[in-house]
Amino acid sequence: MNVILFDQEQSWKNLLPLTYTRPVSEIRIGILTIKEKWDLELNTVCSYLTKSYLNHKYKLKEEVNSLFINASLCPNAALISEIKKLKPQQVLLKNNVILALVGASKDLNAIHSIEKIEFSGEILFVKNVWDVFQKNGDALKLDFELLTKNKRSQALSNSVTVIGDKNLVFLEEGAKAEACILNTTAGPIYLAKDAEIMEGSVVRGPFALGEHSALKLSTKVYGPTTIGPHCKVGGEVNNSVIFGYTNKAHDGFLGNSVIAEWCNLGADTNNSNLKNNYGNVKLFNYAQTKMIDSGLQFCGLIMGDHSKSGINTMFNTGTVVGVAANIYGGGFPDTHIPSFSWGGSEGFETYRLEKLFETAEKVFERRSLKFNTTEKEILTSVFNLTKEFRR
Repeated sequence: MNVILFDQEQSWKNLLPLTYTRPVSEIRIGILTIKEKWDLELNTVCSYLTKSYLNHKYKLKEEVNSLFINASLCPNAALISEIKKLKPQQVLLKNNVILALVGASKDLNAIHSIEKIEFSGEILFVKNVWDVFQKNGDALKLDFELLTKNKRSQALSNSVTVIGDKNLVFLEEGAKAEACILNTTAGPIYLAKDAEIMEGSVVRGPFALGEHSALKLSTKVYGPTTIGPHCKVGGEVNNSVIFGYTNKAHDGFLGNSVIAEWCNLGADTNNSNLKNNYGNVKLFNYAQTKMIDSGLQFCGLIMGDHSKSGINTMFNTGTVVGVAANIYGGGFPDTHIPSFSWGGSEGFETYRLEKLFETAEKVFERRSLKFNTTEKEILTSVFNLTKEFRR
């Protein structure tokens, strides 16, 4: 069956700025993106129903009686079983939220006319930016089982100390770790193809390190933490998710945070993840265009694609940085830094598109990739969409 992952408007907005440049299903939580999970579980290649300006990169393939799955939804065995039972003109719901539907895209807005089936099982649903790190541990454990089932890990070097079950450390082809300490007591540790943990590092699971990514010398990681592909990470990281193609290569603390792609955190960049009064953390929400209560005591930095910080940058608790922002200088900048902002605590100016494109081309070249017209068109759309937030 043709499978389409659809973005619900409210979830897409609540997940901004992460979703300005991608559909919801391209969010990484656990080891894989949401789409990669469904592709593997259903043995298919899903397409996307998302914002029109993203369609050139993230294409839709619709056929008669396609299977539509909510893009905020992570798969589990019970959910997959119920979805596979769906027939044309049936919709699977939980608390009035569409989980899956067999039909046409127009049916997503007309479920009153089709047969409704209530799902009673547990779901892992990503609807707010903080869910990405808050629910990462559960997602990581599910992905670990999915990716390692009936497979054998590469041999672990004798120089590595494992605390807990050694069977919960898995190294894909080309992955390596030397003279480090790995603790699986709270969850598994997964190293993707050609990933590396350098000497002196200490890692507590659950933890995932993506393809061609590296933990630099003496890095400290507290799980649940995910570092996506093509990243370099050093310093101290706690309960955070880095999507991929991003560097935090030097000392500094990152905690209870989500960092998207093509970002760079300068040396000794630090974020606060706990208020001095131990109260709930508030974050800027794009759907409501105001600060909202996350309900969390620990919540750090949310950063969109292509954003960067200079050396010694300090981010306050619950800071939301948009797409293509460049932050530098002393003091704490605002807790909401709009997309395409250039500056710091003393104020911001607009980061011009042509300057961003010059930098992005160089960054892509370093990874043997081409910053093409499609990428430029998406960022131009985001620039126009976010004008209202810039002073």
